[in-house]
Amino acid sequence: MSKQANLHKLIEPIVTSMGYELVGVEYLSQGRHSILRIYIDKTGGVNVDDCSSVSGQVSAMLDVEDPIHGEYSLEISSPGLDRPLFTLAHFEQFSGQKCQVRMKIPIEGQRKFTGTIKSISDDKVELEFDEKSVFLPIDMVDKANLVPEF
Repeated sequence: MSKQANLHKLIEPIVTSMGYELVGVEYLSQGRHSILRIYIDKTGGVNVDDCSSVSGQVSAMLDVEDPIHGEYSLEISSPGLDRPLFTLAHFEQFSGQKCQVRMKIPIEGQRKFTGTIKSISDDKVELEFDEKSVFLPIDMVDKANLVPEF
């Protein structure tokens, strides 16, 4: 199990028991400047007090479980307008909306795609851009975010 998957498994029960959705977990290993970023949401959105409450509970659990060795910063955040997409369910939820995707390895010669989420099937996301489509395997997605349109 990957470090992010392990952290997600530890954090999810706490966040959901507090009445929030755990949107996703990012762990950015950068030596002494590592970051554990946790995205939470709820109906009507989250505010600073929500983030603070979750931070206190998650921080206490992390102190006991100690899943990350060394120093790191804990950040609790709302998904924001450029909401990160972590799972196929997230892509399905925002089908028809524009997103940016960065792949772990090149697909059809490129790693970065911006387009409209068209469909989800067989662990792949269909992204439409420039009047063509590409199917991106979810397990090869490095990072994905919605593109806010005003």
